[in-house]
Amino acid sequence: MVRVTLPYHLRTLARVGGEVQLEVAGSVTPRAILEALETAYPMLKGTIREHVTLQRRPFLRFFACGEDLSLESPETPLPESVALGNEPFMIIGAISGG
Repeated sequence: MVRVTLPYHLRTLARVGGEVQLEVAGSVTPRAILEALETAYPMLKGTIREHVTLQRRPFLRFFACGEDLSLESPETPLPESVALGNEPFMIIGAISGG
């Protein structure tokens, strides 16, 4: 089981309290996690990725094992500790301003 943490507004939309746990078939990549997340919680479709291009929305960032994975390819395999559920895949809302 892969653990995923969501920002508050997406937890509210999905009606979950904390982390979600997902079964991810095959290689554990950001794309595979997001597809499993959108399948389990269809109300999140289009909130994390653009509908057509499937690109990450600008004010969301992806982290795992203390590293920012937002600019990595969606097909990049995630660390084994994420695949085993020891570490969460985190989706975090970014803040801009100056």
